Amino acid sequence: MNSTESSTDDLGSSVELLIDGASCGSCVKKIENAIQQVNGVEKAEMNFAQRTVSVSGTSSSDALILAVEKAGYNATLSLAENEEQALSEKEAADWAYYKKLMRDMILALSLGMPLMLYGLITGEMSVNSSQQQIAWFVVGVLTFLVMVFSGKHFYIGAWQSFKNHSANMDTLIALGTGTAWLYSMVVVFAPEAVPTMARHVYFEATAMIIGLINLGLAMELKARGRTSDAIKRLIGLQPKTASVIRDGQEINIAIDLVRFNDIVRVRPGEKISVDGKVTEGHTAIDESMLTGEPMPVEKTTGDTVAAGTINKTGSILFKATRVGKNTSLAHIIKMVKQAQNSKPPIGRLADIISAYFVPVIMIIAVISALVWLNFGPHPAIAYALVTATTVLIIACPCALGLATPMSVMVGMGKAAEAGVLIRNGEALQTASKITAMVLDKTGTITLGTPKVTDILVTETVLGNGLNESTILQLAATLENGSEHPLAMAIMEHAKEKGISPQDGKASHFKAIVGQGVQAEMDGKIILLGNEKLMYTQNIELGDFKDKAQQLAAAAKTPMYLSIDGQLAAIIAVADPIKDDSIAAIKRLQNNGMRVIMLTGDNRETAKAVAEKVGITEFFAEVMPEDKSAKVQALQAQGEIVGMTGDGINDAPALAVANVGFAIGTGTDVAIESADITLMRGSLHGLADAIAISKATLRNIKQNLLGAFIYNVAGVPIAAGVLFPIFGVLLNPVIAGAAMAFSSVTVVTNANRLRFFKAEKH
Repeated sequence: MNSTESSTDDLGSSVELLIDGASCGSCVKKIENAIQQVNGVEKAEMNFAQRTVSVSGTSSSDALILAVEKAGYNATLSLAENEEQALSEKEAADWAYYKKLMRDMILALSLGMPLMLYGLITGEMSVNSSQQQIAWFVVGVLTFLVMVFSGKHFYIGAWQSFKNHSANMDTLIALGTGTAWLYSMVVVFAPEAVPTMARHVYFEATAMIIGLINLGLAMELKARGRTSDAIKRLIGLQPKTASVIRDGQEINIAIDLVRFNDIVRVRPGEKISVDGKVTEGHTAIDESMLTGEPMPVEKTTGDTVAAGTINKTGSILFKATRVGKNTSLAHIIKMVKQAQNSKPPIGRLADIISAYFVPVIMIIAVISALVWLNFGPHPAIAYALVTATTVLIIACPCALGLATPMSVMVGMGKAAEAGVLIRNGEALQTASKITAMVLDKTGTITLGTPKVTDILVTETVLGNGLNESTILQLAATLENGSEHPLAMAIMEHAKEKGISPQDGKASHFKAIVGQGVQAEMDGKIILLGNEKLMYTQNIELGDFKDKAQQLAAAAKTPMYLSIDGQLAAIIAVADPIKDDSIAAIKRLQNNGMRVIMLTGDNRETAKAVAEKVGITEFFAEVMPEDKSAKVQALQAQGEIVGMTGDGINDAPALAVANVGFAIGTGTDVAIESADITLMRGSLHGLADAIAISKATLRNIKQNLLGAFIYNVAGVPIAAGVLFPIFGVLLNPVIAGAAMAFSSVTVVTNANRLRFFKAEKH
């Protein structure tokens, strides 16, 4: 598709616009509002740190670009077909803009620095003779050229904002530097119209301010580039080519050409190209960059593999199940980018403040000028000019606008590296405030895959020549083909022991709902099921009932097997607790969190699991439809509730919780219902997510506090409140440098998050 076609097509779902001219936090709200006024737009979110807008809806891209231009900014449609192209496109644009800013900075400072040094050395920056008039006129023309070539973007931005009855950072810079230059030219052309003491020119201030702000923007742009490192690493995981077997031939093709159901070969050391299911071979795969899990995972026939992971040992063949933009890796990259674009509530507050901040500062600048004109010392006009210019320059809310998006971008990327996908900024902020964490048991605290743990055989059966192996074979033959989790546990255990079910030996098979199964084998009636089945069939349990209760108390599910009306054995099945669940739950509790277990399992099993992992509060025998009610009951107690689960039955509770956490190894329904997805099965991912959330929010607060203090403290000093006490006025040049470097400070502080490591104890 060429650029002409793409510009007139309707937006199928979402597009990304590259914005030029957005210079401060107040621009964000104006751009988003302008786009949202376009018919067909459902949602518009601007990432100020990256200067991009993600737009979803059915409006044409032409209409969106026109709306942005009417708001006073420039926009172009991103034509990238994949994330790698989009990143390259953005990096190329940023590099071109960086070079332009550095060129503009050098040009401005080449004039401003010598002028400033001249003023510091001679102290002579006034016009008192015709020779000085000529000299300063030449300097004025040179300064004007600097304003045109190095500061043009500020003045164009200010004019566009003025036409739209608004104001932004460009407005402040344009007013400050423009006023200083105009005043200086008045002094040059008509020095007699100004008191002798006020015949000072401020050409060096105009040139220096433009140069320093361009330098600040360039440094900010370079520092911003580091915040997309997480996205770069994720994109770098995907190989460029894949070895595909077609028509019996192995061919090497570009990754974009791999089709659904293609058979792909992967050798040791190679990356998995697309998502798929292993059809041949055995290997260990490093999934750490997707899940955060350091240990390689064993894979064999039937197991799934994900794009971007690294094959460590064996050679395998797998069938492609998800390709292109549908792979897990592509989905993760998309989620991280969407999350980085979104704003937590604290960030939206900063945008609102920025929108009002610029007009307020303009009013303060006018008031300070009037105060100096009416009550200031001689020459009052010079003092009024200096203070008004300094107020306008120092108050630019660049740092305020960057405070939140920079931290969010780095924080979301850091979370992705740890195998934690945070859907939006609101979930990021709320996760740091959770007071109660509700954990589903099966598949969350436990593995979710039942295993046979005990086989207890009665003395009578042992006397008849049957043993543990023959009992297991009977049970496997009886359960062969069943998809019930307990039946599958028996089949898996038999397979591990090298015992095969006897095909066709069981006849007259009958499933008894809620109790178990019955069949005939070698003329004998075999029953396998729960205690209720034994009672209904009048089978005596004897002292095995006590043994069954002991097993249940240890979080195991006892199943009884009888032969011709006589108890033969108990087969105990348990869902093992994950190796690191105890340590992860302790981490949550050590952070002052109330941890509660929620399960549909029986009370005895639930109690045993809770005691093993150190949870004192639990709800057992909870129906799926009642899980969300339990979450709401906790919320009614004033708790901010996090809910963690992996199954379809957890989806309603995940949706109603303040923050829903889905185990990434669980169902798609659970993942779609959750705010945060833990790509690995470990609950340490949960503790990591909360730790990263707290660190990110702390970083945002540091940035906002720094930006607010800078602006709130800087404006009164710029207005001259210290002059009556200390006789000190803030130089406009110093104000320009401070304003520029405040943004760099915010970006640098946000980048500190890249080195954050969550405590594991």
